[in-house]
Amino acid sequence: MTTNPTIAVIGLGAIGGIIAGSLAAAGRKVVACVRTPFDRLMLERPEGRVEVAPEVLTDPAGAAIADWVLVATKTHQTASVAPWLERLCGPATRVAVLQNGIDRAAAVAAFAGPAAVMQAIVYYNGEFLGPGHVRLRHAGNADLAVLDDGCGRAFAALLDGVPLRVDRVGDLRTLLWRKLLLNITVNPVTALTLQRQAVSQRDDIQALYRALLGEAVAVAAADGARLGAEEVERTVSTLLGYPPDAGTSMYFDRLAGRPLEVEALTGALVAAADRYGVAVPLNRAVLALLCAVSAAADKR
Repeated sequence: MTTNPTIAVIGLGAIGGIIAGSLAAAGRKVVACVRTPFDRLMLERPEGRVEVAPEVLTDPAGAAIADWVLVATKTHQTASVAPWLERLCGPATRVAVLQNGIDRAAAVAAFAGPAAVMQAIVYYNGEFLGPGHVRLRHAGNADLAVLDDGCGRAFAALLDGVPLRVDRVGDLRTLLWRKLLLNITVNPVTALTLQRQAVSQRDDIQALYRALLGEAVAVAAADGARLGAEEVERTVSTLLGYPPDAGTSMYFDRLAGRPLEVEALTGALVAAADRYGVAVPLNRAVLALLCAVSAAADKR
């Protein structure tokens, strides 16, 4: 890795804005690849507010090969990053995919040419407050997790000195499913009820979580994740530890009238259930509701 690598971040919503702002505040050379331009990036974080001025590009034609590319768009926008990746990726480029879901590296690799593509799990809670303005809330003991291989270690080194904690793990597949368990519960419930995570404190919502999780753990096990029945209570406990005023990506998308990230979350679970012949009637019902909401937003 070069002494001061060029890091292109595609998509500066909550997730991309936070990591771009954190890297730029630590002195990294950041290029923001966005649709809506901004002059400065303001990051609200527990460690204190920072303002940075990364290079901002709105046209892939102006991009050059980068050392790192961080893909932080929503999953249903993946195809739209192809023009960016074509310009940003060379044989020595590493691409980190910061998207929800369990097989996102493969989806992005289809557009990344000769670059090495890896998946990172994002745990931090982000809120998009407007173009160039995001808020970070740390969640749990780590902000990100990566596989403990060459790419993963290089990614962790990239964030050395940045106040985002990176775990290097030997079994990323299990952690991807563990993250999906969180996403198929609190994301749909906050979006459908239009309430922040305080809704998780309700006993009836917790009962719903347990029922959805019971179905999902069976699918995860069929897919090779090392998760047992105790995972249901573990996940509920994690959900109850989130700040009541925190939102979710799906909640914020619905408030903004945007299509929901359905296919990578509940949609991915139901698709996997169909592959393995596991019954998931509750998650299938939630999927139908989410698809109806998302389709209505898509017609606006």
